[in-house]
Amino acid sequence: MELVFSVTQEADGGFVAECLSHDIFTQGDNWVELRANVSEAVSAYFFDQPKPSSIRLHLVRDEVMACA
Repeated sequence: MELVFSVTQEADGGFVAECLSHDIFTQGDNWVELRANVSEAVSAYFFDQPKPSSIRLHLVRDEVMACA
């Protein structure tokens, strides 16, 4: 089983991750911290169940451009 997290970058530079298939949410001030927090959150969520084989972090970039 693979878990997929939708990751968005906040205005302050931090990141927020939301699992698309389970109620798992976390955040981090930088990418390294986010990865560690996602791993910890997944371990906690699946503490009494088999853990997923992989975790995919899908960075979603929402950009608005002005039309000239």
